[in-house]
Amino acid sequence: MATWNASQSIFNSMSNIIENPHSKSHPVMASNGESLFIPVTMEVPCDNQGTRMWWAFLASSMVTFFGGLFIILVWRTFKYLWTVCCHCGGKNKDAQKVVNAASSQVTDGDYKQTDDKEETAAPGVVEVGWMTSVKDWAGVMISAQTLTGRVLVVTVFALSIGALMIYFIDSSNPIETCQNFYKDFTLQIDMAFNIFFLLYFGLRFIAANDKLWFWLEVNSVVDFFTVPPVFVSVYLNRSWLGLRFLRALRLIQFSEILQFLNILKTSNSIKLVNLCSIFISTWLTAAGFIHLVENSGDPWRNFENSQDLSYWECVYLLMVTMSTVGYGDVYAKTTLGRLFMVFFILGGLAMFASYVPEIIELIGNRKKYGGSYSAVSGRKHIVVCGHITLESVSNFLKDFLHKDRDDVNVEIVFLHNISPNLELEALFKRHFTQVEFYQGSVLNPHDLARVKIESADACLILANKYCADPDAEDASNIMRVISIKNYHPKIRIITQMLQYHNKAHLLNIPSWNWKEGDDAICLAELKLGFIAQSCLAQGLSTMLANLFSMRSFIKIEEDTWQKYYLEGVSNEMYTEYLSSAFVGLSFPAVCELCFVKLKLLMIAIEFKSEKGESRSRKRIIINPGNHVKIKEGTLGFFIASDAKEVKRAFFYCKACHDDITDPKRIKKCACKRLIYSKMSTRKRLIQACCMGCSEIDCSCMSGTLRSNMGTLEQAFPISPVSVNDFSTSLRGFEDEQPSALSPKKKQRNGGMRQSPNSSPNMMRHDPLLMTGNDQIDNMDSSSVKRYDSTGMFHWCPAKELDKVLLTRSEAAMTVLSGHVVVCIFGDMTSALIGVRNLVMPLRASNFHYHELKHIVFVGSLDYLKREWETLHNFPKVSILPGTPLSRADLRAVNINLCDMCVILSANQNNIDDTSLQDKECILASLNIKSMQFDDSIGLLQANSQGFTPPGMERSSPDNSPVHGVARQASITTGANIPIITELVNDSNVQFLDQDDDDDPDTELYLTQPFACGTAFAVSVLDSLMSATYFNDNILTLIRTLVTGGATPELEALIAEENALRGGYSTPQTLANRDRCRVAQLALYDGPFADLGDGGCYGDLYCKALKTYNMLCFGIYRLRDAHLSTPSQCTKRYVITNPPYEFELVPTDLIFCLMQFDHNASQSRASLSHSSHSSHSSSKKSSSVTSILHTASANRQNRVKARDSRDKQKTNRMGQAEKKWYTDETENTYPRNIQIKPMSTHMANQINQYKSTSSLIPPIREVEDEC
Repeated sequence: MATWNASQSIFNSMSNIIENPHSKSHPVMASNGESLFIPVTMEVPCDNQGTRMWWAFLASSMVTFFGGLFIILVWRTFKYLWTVCCHCGGKNKDAQKVVNAASSQVTDGDYKQTDDKEETAAPGVVEVGWMTSVKDWAGVMISAQTLTGRVLVVTVFALSIGALMIYFIDSSNPIETCQNFYKDFTLQIDMAFNIFFLLYFGLRFIAANDKLWFWLEVNSVVDFFTVPPVFVSVYLNRSWLGLRFLRALRLIQFSEILQFLNILKTSNSIKLVNLCSIFISTWLTAAGFIHLVENSGDPWRNFENSQDLSYWECVYLLMVTMSTVGYGDVYAKTTLGRLFMVFFILGGLAMFASYVPEIIELIGNRKKYGGSYSAVSGRKHIVVCGHITLESVSNFLKDFLHKDRDDVNVEIVFLHNISPNLELEALFKRHFTQVEFYQGSVLNPHDLARVKIESADACLILANKYCADPDAEDASNIMRVISIKNYHPKIRIITQMLQYHNKAHLLNIPSWNWKEGDDAICLAELKLGFIAQSCLAQGLSTMLANLFSMRSFIKIEEDTWQKYYLEGVSNEMYTEYLSSAFVGLSFPAVCELCFVKLKLLMIAIEFKSEKGESRSRKRIIINPGNHVKIKEGTLGFFIASDAKEVKRAFFYCKACHDDITDPKRIKKCACKRLIYSKMSTRKRLIQACCMGCSEIDCSCMSGTLRSNMGTLEQAFPISPVSVNDFSTSLRGFEDEQPSALSPKKKQRNGGMRQSPNSSPNMMRHDPLLMTGNDQIDNMDSSSVKRYDSTGMFHWCPAKELDKVLLTRSEAAMTVLSGHVVVCIFGDMTSALIGVRNLVMPLRASNFHYHELKHIVFVGSLDYLKREWETLHNFPKVSILPGTPLSRADLRAVNINLCDMCVILSANQNNIDDTSLQDKECILASLNIKSMQFDDSIGLLQANSQGFTPPGMERSSPDNSPVHGVARQASITTGANIPIITELVNDSNVQFLDQDDDDDPDTELYLTQPFACGTAFAVSVLDSLMSATYFNDNILTLIRTLVTGGATPELEALIAEENALRGGYSTPQTLANRDRCRVAQLALYDGPFADLGDGGCYGDLYCKALKTYNMLCFGIYRLRDAHLSTPSQCTKRYVITNPPYEFELVPTDLIFCLMQFDHNASQSRASLSHSSHSSHSSSKKSSSVTSILHTASANRQNRVKARDSRDKQKTNRMGQAEKKWYTDETENTYPRNIQIKPMSTHMANQINQYKSTSSLIPPIREVEDEC
């Protein structure tokens, strides 16, 4: 009766609602007086009685799940009973055995029949059924192995997240509402999603091997409780929020989806995403259950204890519960909610305590620099890898980002597999606008892709110069090159190499191409090459090191040696294309114009020599001389303090800038250089022939040109061509015509003619027209090999080590003079430093044989045995087994008479303490400096070759102004011996000189030993990396200057045989001798003595260039030369590229680039050749001086020769100098010079030497080639 009353009251209430259609919801009074709030949409009456229908939604899911589970179990039970009871499986097995036995008994004839009928049903082959085919197809569809499967899996996951988003939207509504499917947009979308899920469920079911386990999977359970309720909603026009939150469990597959998309590749990233997805999906699913039960209430309490909680409040509740915080502001009121919280705390707390710390640890351990580089449009970037440390990076950035470079619009990307320390990280932050760091390895293609190596402008590889195993370090860098070239063959690579012999391995890389910009900077080659050049011109190593290093100008007001040194330090090497105003002029003329007017020092050009008709090759020529004329587009090499200054050579215009005296005003002009474009051809030809007049019958015009004027008019039509182009062509036309030369001109040009393989403007040396001993050398060149196969170095047949060994007694009986002593530390276990790179520049073929300095090695025989394989083809080399710390060994090799003492060590990198790495070199240097020598013996031996100052005639011809490195008149203390010491640690330079005041923190280039050229550290070569990147010609120029002529062809030859190969002399190989070399010009005597006493450096530059084609580029000055009081200090320092008005002093030595002298005096060379046959088998090699019984006769001959020379000099004193013209052909080679009267002090010294030399018989020098 009560139930009837309640139903009647509900019906009356519903009637009232129908009568008031604008009301959206009304309370319904129950029998007990309480109201039930049921939302009702009046558009479609979902239930006339207003009862809840949640059980219908839940029943649909339960029936689906348990019904399907029951069917699967029944099916598996019947299948099992059928298999066991009926023995179907056994029968099938027996039948299979019979079939296999029958197939094994087939005869040969049967095989022939089956061959004829291959398509017939073969025994033992079971045809695949349609069910299996469908199952395989379904498996392919749902797997991620194909593109279709990946698309389907990703689509299902995306739709699951979309269904979850719809749940989040619907969670703001009541748990159960009445909805019209045709008008509810969210319900329609959710219905479409679930239809797709149903189809995907079918595919998964078909593809599943085990249907039972598939039915119990998490994804299947999610489908059971989310898909059927949607169809019930459509049928009942009612929506129940229910268990739709289970869609959050699909987030567990998030890591799998990312792996399918090839986004997650590392184990750490996969693990991190797994932990995060499991934690979040569990959290959201649990929050959905609390939201359901709390907003619904307990069913057994008639849903009376429900509370209104939003979904996100439930999320908050579970988080504070898992974290054990429990604020208490939100809590569960229902019994179901509290019961769930009890069990959830157990699992959730454990999950929170384990997952969260691990997630934090993975995030914290993620690479801070593990991102990818984003290229900036319009800005290039380079990749720097290899040995990345604070020192290497700071040195690289200091030079690369120097303010003197005006074109640094390059971003630097560092790639290293170790994260930077705090200091290095701070350095990167200071340069964050141009520097980025990424953690990775160039051996990993993925990391190369991260730094965009394919779009990088270049890749630079730094080497560890201080490693204990240089070969292993080179192998690592070679592997880096291989990896980078394998990823992108066209990338330009500049790498540092420690050992010279390891450069050959780079040639094995197919994509390595030095013509495309790939370069290998061999530190051992350049380091020893710099030291070798210091043996020829002391201080040159410092000057060259400063030229390719970017240094800021430091101004000092005080008149000290540092002031002039630092002014030169600010100069660097630059390249720039020459203006067309220089076209047709000779190289010396352009050098003079640039130095005097543009304040630029040009030392070399890139010359394009024609080879054949179609192929041409560019090569760098240093100070080529008069015979090279500047062509259009010639690249010049300049020494200047700023890149902007070098632009003057490109902007110079004779029409606009001829009258400008301030070089800063020479800027780009609007002149188009169409001078004389409106003139007639005839008039332009006349002006091209003679710039001073315009008459046809000018006396300046030769008869040949006058008679062929008509032909020239046809050959040169009217066109806007500069006069220089015409003058060049006319000179070529005139040279082609036969002309009668005067006897004087014939004599001067007799030694030169054009080679058939050379450029028309390139004069080549003809061995058939040489004079002096060079004729003797080359006339027997067909049977004697004197040079290597390239003609770049002196060569001799391989010598046994025993033939060059000297004992201490033998060395003491052999008086060595003007030689090079190499003190080397090393043993059997030491890494090879490649002494060949030290010897090769000293055996360059642009020296005559008698000019070669004898080289004596003092060191461990065990170590030198390992180096000898690369040295046995060089002449004039001896070895004294011993130790550089033994003064007896040093005295035996006459170290006080040497031209240079080199101190090297192969044990430097075997010591961990950086302060002790140079201990052997420092001790040896201090040991030599503290030695004392006999004055009288030193005076005699130093001047046994004549009475001129030491070095005047030892290695230079009589008519040459180059006097070599001048030393003190006598060496009584080791402090005056020229020494150069190799250092590893820059700070150890403070221990070399005890009398200097260098601070330990002072940079190497600012220290006195480095400025004086007595110390050299490999760290200065770091600047070559950036210099080579900005201009690859700089490295070629430095190697040409330093190595004595090493070429890529020579490196390929050494890579094949690891030794120089002798070759017969040909005109092509002999032409390679015709290259300039570095020397030092003395000012205390000779043709430039008048300029040495207060003269101007610019006048000296022009005079040396005009008279001898010698290019001056620096000064080697005494340290205290600026003091008014005389000083006993013999130390000198380097001044690079002084200005024109720089004042000279008589003690200055001038660095210059001198031409190869074909007509050098060969008196001593003739002696060596005459005695070659008798001394070829001698144990001792060349340049030794022995006291023999024939000394008296030799002394008389020397005195006569000296008196004859003095008489000739006296007769030439009053002669006036001949005026010199830049383009005069007869001045291609130097002629006899004038010798100025020497000072009274010098004459007194010479007289003293004469009196001393009469006490002991003089010494005869015996030279043996091999």
